[in-house]
Amino acid sequence: MDTVKMPEEFNQNRRHFFGTAAMTIAAAQLGMIGSAAAQSSKTKSAGLPAVKPGAHTSFASLKQIDAGTLNVGYAEAGPANGPVVILLHGWPYDIHSFVDVAPLLASAGYRVIVPYVRGYGTTRFLSSETIRNGQQSVVAVDAIALMDALKIEKATLGGFDWGARTANIIAALWPERCKAMVSVSGYLIGNQEAGKVPLPPKAELQWWYQYYFATERGRAGYDKYRHDFSKLIWQIASPKWDFDDATFDRTAAAFDNPDHVSIVVHNYRWRLGLAQGEPKYDDLEKRLAEGPVISVPTITLEGDANGAPHADPSSYAKKFSGKYAHRTIKGGIGHNLPQEAPRAFAEAIIDVAEV
Repeated sequence: MDTVKMPEEFNQNRRHFFGTAAMTIAAAQLGMIGSAAAQSSKTKSAGLPAVKPGAHTSFASLKQIDAGTLNVGYAEAGPANGPVVILLHGWPYDIHSFVDVAPLLASAGYRVIVPYVRGYGTTRFLSSETIRNGQQSVVAVDAIALMDALKIEKATLGGFDWGARTANIIAALWPERCKAMVSVSGYLIGNQEAGKVPLPPKAELQWWYQYYFATERGRAGYDKYRHDFSKLIWQIASPKWDFDDATFDRTAAAFDNPDHVSIVVHNYRWRLGLAQGEPKYDDLEKRLAEGPVISVPTITLEGDANGAPHADPSSYAKKFSGKYAHRTIKGGIGHNLPQEAPRAFAEAIIDVAEV
C-alpha cells in the first residue's frame, strides 16, 4: 500500500512545492478533459451498464506468457482486435481489483489485459538465479516486456498503488507505448534520496509497515502472517469498504506466490535506501529521480475515504503537461478504488482513451 511517489510526499511543506501556480494550472487543465459528469454524458462511458461492486468474482480467461525474466499470469477480456487497456494492481492486492472493471471495458469494445505483478499469483521467474528485485523501475520494465510479448505497441494504462506508479513510469519514460493513463492518487514516481529524508511524526506513523519490513522480524512476520497482515492493510486503507471474507480470500491467494515476500520487502527497503537495486537499472532510476513530467493524456482519481497516505491533488497537477483532469470519487471510496468504484474507474479509462 502506497499511493504517493515516496514517503516525502507526506511532508506538508514539500507537498505544496508547486504552490498556487499548480492549482491555477490544474483548474485550466480540468477543462481539457472535463468533469466526470460532463465528460461521461458526451462519450461512450455514458453507455456503460450499471454494475454493483462485487458482481463478478472471477475472470473468464486466465493465461500465461513468457515476458522478459518472467512467465506472467494475466487475465484477458474483450475483443482481441480492440484498443488495448492494461490494468495494473498494487500491494496488497491482485488482479481481482479489476474484476468488475474488465467486463465493463470489454463491453465497450476494449481488449483488457490484467497481469499479476512479479511476486503475485501465477507470475513466476523463469530462472532461480534472477534477483528478486522489487525496485520501481523493474516493475515497469516487466510491463513493457509483457507488451512486447503480446505484440502490443501502445496501450491505455490504468492503475492504483504500485500499479499507478508503474503506469506513471511507463508514461514518463516510454510515452510512445502509452496512449493515455488513469492514475489513482496522482503522480507516484519517487527516488531513494528523497526516501531517506525524515518526516513529521504523524506522517511517519502512516508508514509503519515500511519500517516493519525494514527489519528481519518484519520480514518473518509478514511471511508468517501475510493473510492477516494484508487484511489489516485493507481495513486501514479502505475504512468504509465493507468487503467480505470471500472477496479478500480470492485476492489473498495471490500472496502464496513463492517470491511474494521477497518482492514486497525488497520494494520497501529499496525505497528507504536499505536495499540496493540492480546496476543495470541505474540509468532508469536516475531519470526517474529527476521527477519527469508526464505528457500523455491523464485522469487522476482519488477516493473520498482513502485511508492510505496520499497527497492533495493540487500538489501533483503540474506533473502532467498534457490534457489532464482530476476526479474525486465520492461515496466512502477507499484506496482500492477500481474494486470499490468500478464504474467510475472504467468511465475514466474510456474518457481518457478517447481524448
